[in-house]
Amino acid sequence: MFQSAEIGNAIDKKAYKAEAPEVREALLAMQERMADRGLAVCVVIGGVEGAGKSETLNVLLEWMDARGLQTHALRDPTDEERDRPHMWRFWRMLPPKGRMGIFLGTWYAEPMADLFDGAPRSQVDQTLDRIIDFERMLHAENTLVIKVWLHLSKAAQQARLKELGGDPDRRWRVTAADRLYRKHYDRIREVAEHVLRRTGTGDAPWHVVEGTDPRYRQLTVAKLVLKSVSERLDQLDALAGRPRPEPDRPRPAPVNILNRLDLSAKLKRAEYEKRLVKLQAKLARLTRKLHRRGRSMVLAFEGPDAGGKGGAIRRLITAMDARDYQVVAIAAPTDEERAHPYLWRFWRHLPGRGRVTIFDRSWYGRVLVERVEGFCRPEEWRRAYAEINAFEQQLVDAGTIVVKFYLSVSADEQLRRFEDRQQTPYKAHKINAEDWRNREKWDAYEAAACEMIEKTSSEAAPWVLVEANDKLWARVKVLTAVTDRLEELL
Repeated sequence: MFQSAEIGNAIDKKAYKAEAPEVREALLAMQERMADRGLAVCVVIGGVEGAGKSETLNVLLEWMDARGLQTHALRDPTDEERDRPHMWRFWRMLPPKGRMGIFLGTWYAEPMADLFDGAPRSQVDQTLDRIIDFERMLHAENTLVIKVWLHLSKAAQQARLKELGGDPDRRWRVTAADRLYRKHYDRIREVAEHVLRRTGTGDAPWHVVEGTDPRYRQLTVAKLVLKSVSERLDQLDALAGRPRPEPDRPRPAPVNILNRLDLSAKLKRAEYEKRLVKLQAKLARLTRKLHRRGRSMVLAFEGPDAGGKGGAIRRLITAMDARDYQVVAIAAPTDEERAHPYLWRFWRHLPGRGRVTIFDRSWYGRVLVERVEGFCRPEEWRRAYAEINAFEQQLVDAGTIVVKFYLSVSADEQLRRFEDRQQTPYKAHKINAEDWRNREKWDAYEAAACEMIEKTSSEAAPWVLVEANDKLWARVKVLTAVTDRLEELL
């Protein structure tokens, strides 16, 4: 697939000087449209060593408004990044709406290195499939991915490195990686061809550009960025007149996984106190073991308002070292969070090795409140099931223990708790007009929750359904599930 990038493409100085100013002007106008339409863009620059990746990035920085750009020239992951799933570092770097991020050293570097080092192709292909899913989701979330591979033939690369090595003022630019690439050119080319073929998709195709002539390379990449972004902006303009999404209000089945729960389950106070002390002591031991083993844990809590999520979480953290956990309470997204794909705000809070993150409401808001209230379109919440499953699988594969809780209460019990909150001064902050409005959609939320549980419960990241009419029962069941899972997996 690299033959067309080995034919000596070049642009003479006169033609370059005539065309470059027009391209620069068009790029600046393109950036204004990006900001107006809220389009985020990721430009991924990879390629052969010596093909001009850094020089290409510098030209884009020179030709465009740097205030709308973020650049990421990545080396080996830091200790903090190694503590988390492979894609964590890249999620944190995604540009917000209206801005462009340019990446040197990308999410392809690790799988390509693994394949070069002899990892089974099937194993590497699993990683590449996740990258395809990641890029597909970015595309659907209004983030355009432009992937450029700068190529040199073997002879051209050797000539380029020899030229640099022979110049005392530029010799520093020839690195150990350059020399390795020169020695193993054929093998690295084979690896690159496999990766590019497998991951070039309609949503995020690869563009191979010959890097021998700097003027050709710079102008071609700049025009490629201009064309790709302009076409996506035109598509967004065509969709601008679409009506706002409508709320989806499904009806629950007469018999379903939630209304079959025995909400009469109860614990007497004496029994609760006895079991609570033992379970918290057990949890304290197990979380210390989690720390020693270098594992991490994510706990996600969902359920109706006033379902007892906060109380259950407090009984968990009482048994943990405060240095080793974080509780993330999820409310309506901030402006910063709205400017990124919806999973971004959850990726950024993932725990490092030995730590626990507890989400009081979670990424499941996409298929619950956003679906029922009409905050996203049907195609968005429908594809979210697969995206969430892929997200959780990445956590599990990275060694994170994932447990999800749905705390279920009856409508009558919720009403009793709402009224109690209104009448108790120190609880009044927990109730607002939106909570009362949501009660009117009880059936819709129940149906959406049943579908969510059905489509996202897995052996690797199971849902635990908690009968929560009795808070004491619910808290003990949550503690038991967490300790059982830790014992099973540590």
